[in-house]
Amino acid sequence: MNTNRIMEKLLQGAEVKWKILEEIADIANNARKPVKASFRVNGKIPYYGANNIQDYVEGHTHDGEFILIAEDGSSSLENYSIQWATGKFWANNHVHVIRSKPILQNRFLYHYLRNINFIPYLTGGTRAKLTKAKMLQIPIPIPPLSVQTKIVQILDTLTSLTAELTAELTMRKKQYHYYRNKLLNFTNQEVKWKELGEIGEIRMCKRILKHQTSNSGDIPFYKIGTFGKKPDAYISKELFDEYKNKYSYPKLGEVLISASGTIGRTVIFDGEDAYFQDSNIVWIGNNEDEILNKFLYYIYQVVNWNIAEGGTIKRLYNNNLRKIKIPIPPLEEQARIVAILDKFDTLAHSISEGLPREIELRQKQYEYYRNLLLDFPHPQ
Repeated sequence: MNTNRIMEKLLQGAEVKWKILEEIADIANNARKPVKASFRVNGKIPYYGANNIQDYVEGHTHDGEFILIAEDGSSSLENYSIQWATGKFWANNHVHVIRSKPILQNRFLYHYLRNINFIPYLTGGTRAKLTKAKMLQIPIPIPPLSVQTKIVQILDTLTSLTAELTAELTMRKKQYHYYRNKLLNFTNQEVKWKELGEIGEIRMCKRILKHQTSNSGDIPFYKIGTFGKKPDAYISKELFDEYKNKYSYPKLGEVLISASGTIGRTVIFDGEDAYFQDSNIVWIGNNEDEILNKFLYYIYQVVNWNIAEGGTIKRLYNNNLRKIKIPIPPLEEQARIVAILDKFDTLAHSISEGLPREIELRQKQYEYYRNLLLDFPHPQ
């Protein structure tokens, strides 16, 4: 069924009026009050900023059901920050606080605002801003209340499912952390301990200079900012083959470690052709005679990295990395622990088969129906 037919079936000939936001919503911005983190009093009331709950405090600025629209600082301009706040809450001055007048259901307005493109209404340069004056001019469709109710029921059911899965994911992550910490908590008497420098040499790729990279190309080049994410630089196949053969290069399964910025982020090398920024991304050469790479991967998640402080950038120096002591249980025990943690890890973190994948699918389903059900014909 195409969009037009769905809309015709929903409306059954009823007229859809359009009004600007100023005519259909009350603005509750006057009660907003920013408070610096150091002056906030810890409590149970959510403190909202542009994108999420930033803190929990005592006192409140609002009480009821409201829609929060980022005034500035939205983390995405394409998916502009729209939040739903209920009960008592505190709003700072980076969100507009609104709720609909009786002509419109508040939840209908919330879903509709999540479906529109805010970019034409934004002003400013690097920090885009939605001024109150611009916000008030946003056109809003007014279908009959019965139609609003149907749409809200469908979309709320889908968002509720996503919320349930997200809550389940939060619980699974806590469960994962609990078992990881429990299974990797060895005493000195239980197992032998060794320094990482005794396991293998610290290795890194050959330095790549800026002029050797390009914005597109054959082989992705991961820097500390793109480590474990999408690459934004590439090197030629010729350079890659030359350096791979001449210098250190990770073996399949070895664990790459970030040694600057966010210290200790890890990526298991999947064997795909890729190159990694020297000194910022390192690994321990490991032949797995004593310790499995996958066990090492989990150990890295709980070790104290002995980060060097004092400079402008935190760094994990090779000498500190070598001296980190880790437990080395028998290989059979390592394999047992890895098998248990792999199950929890897949459920909590896998984007291909775990809960994150399921949440992504449900979110896409919500967006599909939201686009379908809120695509009202706009008057010419």
